[in-house]
Amino acid sequence: MPITSSAKKELRASKRKRVFNVKRKNDLKSTVKEVKTLIKAKTKKEAEKSLSIAFQAIDKAVKRGVIKKNTGARKKSRLSKAIGKIS
Repeated sequence: MPITSSAKKELRASKRKRVFNVKRKNDLKSTVKEVKTLIKAKTKKEAEKSLSIAFQAIDKAVKRGVIKKNTGARKKSRLSKAIGKIS
């Protein structure tokens, strides 16, 4: 446990930030999972619609530092590549 007052304050702040980061990460995971299920179902039109929502979630996660920049780029690239393979 923190002893100094500044360490206690940092603990309070990190707890608040954690709530937002967990929500952002859960949004990211759920939207990416939704796109992947649509890809497996081979519904290209619906997958492309949900792809933009997934891109927004990925970009927001990168912006807030939940995931790294290259990780976000890799996720976006792989999702769009997978949609392109749907016939």
